[in-house]
Amino acid sequence: MQQGKAALMMQPFDMVVFGGRGDLAKRKLLPALYHLDHENRLPQDGRIIAVSRGSMSRDDYRELVREACATELPTGQFDDETWQRFSARLDYVEVDATEAPAFGALRDALAGRDATVRCFYLATAPELFGPIASNLAGAGLVTPVTRLVLEKPLGKDLASAKAINAAIGASFSEQQIFRIDHYLGKETVQNLMVLRFANGLFEPLWNRTFVDHVQITVAETVGVGGRWSYYDQAGALRDMVQNHMLQLLCLTAMEPPITLDDDAVRDEKLKVLKSLAPIAGSDAAQLTVRGQYRAGAIDGQPVPGYLEEFDAGAASDTETFVAVKAGIENWRWAGVPFYLRTGKRLPSRASEIVVQFRTPPHDLYPESAGAIHPNRLVMRLQPDEGIRLLMMSKQRGPGEMKLRQTALDLSFNETFGGRSPGAYERLLLDVIRGRPTLFMRVDELQAAWRWTDQIVAAWNQQGIVPRSYTSGSWGPSAAVALIERDGRTWHEDDPS
Repeated sequence: MQQGKAALMMQPFDMVVFGGRGDLAKRKLLPALYHLDHENRLPQDGRIIAVSRGSMSRDDYRELVREACATELPTGQFDDETWQRFSARLDYVEVDATEAPAFGALRDALAGRDATVRCFYLATAPELFGPIASNLAGAGLVTPVTRLVLEKPLGKDLASAKAINAAIGASFSEQQIFRIDHYLGKETVQNLMVLRFANGLFEPLWNRTFVDHVQITVAETVGVGGRWSYYDQAGALRDMVQNHMLQLLCLTAMEPPITLDDDAVRDEKLKVLKSLAPIAGSDAAQLTVRGQYRAGAIDGQPVPGYLEEFDAGAASDTETFVAVKAGIENWRWAGVPFYLRTGKRLPSRASEIVVQFRTPPHDLYPESAGAIHPNRLVMRLQPDEGIRLLMMSKQRGPGEMKLRQTALDLSFNETFGGRSPGAYERLLLDVIRGRPTLFMRVDELQAAWRWTDQIVAAWNQQGIVPRSYTSGSWGPSAAVALIERDGRTWHEDDPS
């Protein structure tokens, strides 16, 4: 055992990664598993088996993983001692996921380990989910201790999502299926529940009486790049709002669960999704904004427009930005708007939840003291994970009273020190340990699709097309108007 590192005891496991040579495996999954090994959180008898088309020796695959880890891990976090232990876990099996006889090679690799926790991670295109599940069952590889992990996109609408889940459900029970959303593994998302349910300060205020509105922003500086073919069929609403952002909304708005058991938490999230006010017909023009970035500059560097990233002659009405004013029709949140916005080629990379409280009912201070700003609780998911409470205070000094907005700041890096574990590390551990709380249940997935499908249908019916916005801006001006016509503003800059 490594000195100074507490072990997390787990039973042996086999993690089988379909698409083991792909981008997700190299950038996220394998570095996350390496980190877990480095932190002594994997049992000695834990194996990682990559599955992919094409012949490759075990040694060649290990070299591929070594290069990926050395590239993706921060400087100083790749060391030979961990690598020797981690590389011994790695194996490679050639399998064509669409050919049932090819699964014999995987069956041989797993022979004699039916009692071992078996995790099949499908880091593949969603059209392969059904065939892989069927072929795994046909090869006799689905045991009582088997988990199936699915990456998004889980469909492009409610109908396709139902088809995928029906195909998977023919071979796996719902309890065995883990639909992953990496946002739910982030430290700040976990702290959101602790903030609400482990402190007596906030929960009494977490309702329509004291909260003015909620903002959820997921901003990216990058463009679509190599994902153009996928993204042009999805767009920002399907790619980000339907999954990541609605999950954040659910955790922010849900009622306190009876316990932290798996289904207790997911039951409460489902109630929020079912309470979302539908956005249909002409309401879509007032409650949503679509945008598509054009050429501009990020950090002073010129960047191309969306269409230019793929083909200068292409035409597309796919949105790369979306803003939504959502409402939750229940007792706690009636009348409180939830403003969601996400986009690519925005001026900064940030994911955050902002809860703005109502202003005091009466201003005691003279106009010369300055304006009173509402309190805001800002939960930053990335970068620089942490929580800030913006509040009014008096500026130091004699003479006239001067008010200033200041921040109580909890930086996770400064407070807890060390490296902040990545989201995939937590989620992969939960898969191995059989804890589905942070994974979407099928009824959650379908409720989210049902809500977003109505918006897509309204866009099509009303002829709402994306508005152009310059790369490096905060999206179309209509997104600013969406919130400012309610007398509110987007949260963009914290006070220094």
